[in-house]
Order: sequence, then C-alpha cells, then structure tokens
Amino acid sequence: MTPSDSSGAAPQRVADILVVDDNPANLQVVIGLLRGAGYKVRGVPNGTLALTAVEKRHPDLILLDIKMPGMDGFQVCAELRGQPDRREIPILFLSAAGDTADKVRAFEVGGVDFITKPFQGPEILARVETHLRLRRMQENLERLVATRTAALHDSEERYRRIFESM
Repeated sequence: MTPSDSSGAAPQRVADILVVDDNPANLQVVIGLLRGAGYKVRGVPNGTLALTAVEKRHPDLILLDIKMPGMDGFQVCAELRGQPDRREIPILFLSAAGDTADKVRAFEVGGVDFITKPFQGPEILARVETHLRLRRMQENLERLVATRTAALHDSEERYRRIFESM
C-alpha cells in the first residue's frame, strides 16, 4: 500500500525508495518530497554508492539521475538489469537531460519511466505510486501463477497415479 492508498485492503509495508543524484540540492528535495509522502527513502550521490546500497538492501523503486561523474545512470541501470535478483526493481530516470536520445536510451537499458527536471512534486509522487502499484500487481500475479502451477502439477500427479493403478 502506498501512503495515500485508502482502499481498506490489508496494510502493506511502506515502500523503500532509493534516490541517486550527484546534486545535493536535488537529492534533498526529492528525499524530502518522498519522506513527506510517508516513504522510507535512502539517498546516495553517485552510481557506485547506488550499487552498494542496492546490494545491502533491495529497494522497491529507484529514482536515478543520468548525468553523474564516474558511473552514469545508464551504466547503473544496465548493471542492475544484468543481475537476476535486481531485474524487477522499477527504475525511474530523473534528469535534466531531456532530449529524445537520452529518453530512448533510458528505456533501452531497462528504465520504466523518465521524469524531466525541473519536475513538479505531484508528478513524481504520482509516477512513484503508479510504478509501485504496478510492481505489486506483478508480484501478486507471479505468486498466483506459481500457486496455480503447483496445484496443476499436484492434480496431474494424482491423475497419473490413478491411471497407473487402473
């Protein structure tokens, strides 16, 4: 459940969001916005520290700047997508680099959205909530498929034993 979800469903844990931006002012603004909305937020100033932060604790979502010294956001995203246990973390690019080539590349390396700076707080919150909700729905569907597949295998096994005993 996102902090603004009032559906009456059983409460879920608060989402953990990682914000990666080399500009301290941008980092603090985004962290403040997300914390103000009730999210758990961690912030790091570069790509290398982002990978370390993900290694320590997988976030539910990452907001990732593109232009950073050393390892840029494209490299961070590609690195995360190359690791099976990190492929499904939604990565939203948040960058002043808003030309079409950068946007296309962001999606090509595995980003799920692109927010252009300067941004509006309500836009970031709406996109974060949307992608967290989509990720939860995907996880629920994966659990349902696994449960139904296991039940199907059990049923097939039962019928196979009955058939063999005849």
